[in-house]
Amino acid sequence: MQDPAIAAFLDSKVFAVIGVSADPTKFGHRCYACYLRHGRTAYPVHPRLETVLGHRVYPHLADVPEPVEAVSIITPPAVTEQVMGEVIAAGVRHVWMQPGAESVEAIRRAREAGLNVIAGGPCLLVELGAG
Repeated sequence: MQDPAIAAFLDSKVFAVIGVSADPTKFGHRCYACYLRHGRTAYPVHPRLETVLGHRVYPHLADVPEPVEAVSIITPPAVTEQVMGEVIAAGVRHVWMQPGAESVEAIRRAREAGLNVIAGGPCLLVELGAG
């Protein structure tokens, strides 16, 4: 049985991947590709990339052209803490800190803002299916 927090996250219509990577061996790339393979609307976010898998990369969550309901964060914990303010300001309802991106401070801020938080558990590739 799927965790209710994960089910609510995956029921979202528009996703963003913060910390996307152009390197196919990196988790940020694999996570974004997984959304696309599953027919999800997902936006890549990274301040220093222009395109990934033929899609425009947005430097910040606020630059994404439509409201994002759920974000996967694949960044070092210190960066996760920095982007949490953007996530909250953008009105995101669900945040999944992928393994290795978790930060106690970011989790606290997200929960205080009323977000559905997934952290310290499975990764998107396991739950949505990497294939």
